Amino acid sequence: MAGRGGESGGGGREAQRVADELRARIGHVYPLHAFLPAQRALAVELGVSRDTVQRALRELSNEGWIESRRGSGSRVVKVQRIQSSTAKATRVRGQVTPAPFISEAFEQPEVTLDVYTLTSESLDAHIRLQSERIRGGFISPQRITLRMLLPDPSLPLPYPRVKEDPDDSRMRARLRAITETHTASLVGALRDLQTEGLVPSVDVRIRQAPLTPTFKFYLFNAVEALHGMYEIIERQLELEDGEVVTALDVLGLGATLTHHVKDPADPGAPGTVFVDTMQQ
Repeated sequence: MAGRGGESGGGGREAQRVADELRARIGHVYPLHAFLPAQRALAVELGVSRDTVQRALRELSNEGWIESRRGSGSRVVKVQRIQSSTAKATRVRGQVTPAPFISEAFEQPEVTLDVYTLTSESLDAHIRLQSERIRGGFISPQRITLRMLLPDPSLPLPYPRVKEDPDDSRMRARLRAITETHTASLVGALRDLQTEGLVPSVDVRIRQAPLTPTFKFYLFNAVEALHGMYEIIERQLELEDGEVVTALDVLGLGATLTHHVKDPADPGAPGTVFVDTMQQ
């Protein structure tokens, strides 16, 4: 990835982008107890300065994902967990992110994703990964349908917010900017696939609702679902102007996800009832 903008004006955005990228890799590329690459290597790979990498690593450390020690590097100390009581639990065991589920969904001729989330940032990373798989000729879906429900940006959400000043609007503005950036990115990635003739049909529908999401929900091809409550944490956060505040924020990636599978032959099965109800 190439850096976007100068370090002085866009350093905060770049650090956030790097943190987002590393979060998406934790548990998948970087498993529990693994060490992240050296800061210099990450800076070269992600096209940013070493200072930006350091800022991103501080954010991940504050969130509890990694533990950094001078001279030893940064080690993963927390990953996302997926719990399943379905017959497919053996396939799920050891998988710690939605990535395998999204990858499997995109390997089908018709792909349907229904998503309810606070922001679109983690989904954006997954969509861009599948876009690269399609461009590389590894998969060839014929139809992609994405339906995403996001909170109304004008809603005075209880989180994220500055802990000592609930009326401070900078956290809401930051959330809105993150959502707008990642939503535009994933929509553009999907529509480019159709424009370039790589996927014959792409249908993207994004709606905003006057609701505060307390959980994240993914539904894959109307059959498999991942559901997880958001984890509210207190952490130090650096805002765009460089000020560091104590924030009440949520971690979607930190939540334990439960895995549910619909059984078409049994409309009364718990997995079927859950998937059908949540889809409605």
